[in-house]
Order: sequence, then structure tokens, then C-alpha cells
Amino acid sequence: MTISSTTMDQALPRHVGIIMDGNGRWAERQGKPRVWGHKKGVDAVRRAVSFCRRLNIPSLTLFAFSSENWRRPEDEVSSLMELFMFVLQKEIKLLHKNQVRLKIIGDLSRFSTKLQIKIAEAESLTAGNTGLTLNVAANYGGRWDIAQAAQQLARQVAAGTLQADDIDEKLLASHIQMHDQPELDLMIRTGGDIRISNFLLWQAAYAELLFIDTLWPDFDDQVFADAIASFVSRERRFGCTGAQIRELAAATVQG
Repeated sequence: MTISSTTMDQALPRHVGIIMDGNGRWAERQGKPRVWGHKKGVDAVRRAVSFCRRLNIPSLTLFAFSSENWRRPEDEVSSLMELFMFVLQKEIKLLHKNQVRLKIIGDLSRFSTKLQIKIAEAESLTAGNTGLTLNVAANYGGRWDIAQAAQQLARQVAAGTLQADDIDEKLLASHIQMHDQPELDLMIRTGGDIRISNFLLWQAAYAELLFIDTLWPDFDDQVFADAIASFVSRERRFGCTGAQIRELAAATVQG
């Protein structure tokens, strides 16, 4: 299935989140160590970024390392940290050249000082870019995200600059990660599991969810195009009825 930007531009998602699952299983099926799968997964990241740039999708968020992933074997975690550092150093100039703005979301305090410095340098270099915003969720958890937003508001209340009764969904949302970007429209999970694993809990409130069997290293343009086509075919109601949405769409066309 192919995508036509002329016929589907208005229906395309403005923000896609992907849980990149299946690297380890992919490697094991090849008779390779799990870290080999993570390395091959970097190629899939490049393809996904390029795909979003071609379709002018404003934001792409990739779940690279969850706050629960520290529980994995120590050698695998160590290899992931080394790979993260390597990819930052190798890819950042190309991202910058292509006007991609890089944002790392999550609790970065647990990373090494060296890695934190590299992250800050990469974000600073690309901060002024106006193309795709690539968010990489590292040591991220949706519950952490909501908790850190609540902590920020709690500190304001304690300081006397905010009244507790003034806290509402809109104010809390303004302290959630990526609050300055488009709402999450589509969440994809590769690898066959049907759960969101503490990823973008707040942001996914009205996102369309898609679970596919494809392992992340095999995620290519065709698989991504099929995912976008599935999204476009859905009727998004946001609490309204289908009839209301169709009436609104008809009125918009006539207007």
C-alpha cells in the first residue's frame, strides 16, 4: 500500500510514537547476541526518521530505553549505553544537516556525566532546527512523566506562587514532556506484544494504537506506510459520535 501526500496530507498524523520492540528476539533468530539486534535497530531508526521527514510529520517519538530497562542483564544495559553514546556522536551532524531537532525526554540523572554532556551538546546543536522533531525517550516512564509534572506544580504551591485549586488538566499538561509539540496521534508497537509498557501514558489519551508483529529491525518504509494507512482509515471521534464527526467534516468542506 502506498501513500499519496496529495490525497492524504490533511489526514496524516502530526505526532507518531513508536515502542521499538523486538531487537533482542531478532538477533536471537539470527543466532547473534542481543546487542547485535540493538545495533541493527539503529538502521530502522534512520529509516523511520527519513520516512517522517518525507511525509512532513512534525514529531516522532521513539521509546529507546524505559525506566524499567535497568532490570535487564548488566552487560546488555552497558552495551545499550555505549551504543547510545556512539549513535549520538555519529548521527547528530546528519540530523542537524537535515534540520532535525533532537530532544531526549526522560530522567537523565541516572546516566553518566559524559553521556549527559553529549546529550546536552546534541540538543543544543539542533535546537534551532525547524524540520522534524525527533524525541528519544531514554530512562523514560509515563508514570515518572506525570509525577515530575505534579512535583513541579507542588513546588509552586509550596512557594506560594500557585493555588492548589488552580491546578487543572491544562496546567498539568503544560508541565508534561513534549507539551510544546503536537498531540500524540498514533502509537505503534512492534514485536507482537499488546501493551504500551508505561510509554506516554498522558499523551496517549486519544492516540490511535497499533500493535504489529514486525520486529523493530525489520520495520521499513512499507511497514510504516501500512501503519499510516491504518491510521488514516480510522474515524477519530474524541468522545463525539460518528455522525457528529461527519457533520463537522461536511461543514468544514462547505465552509
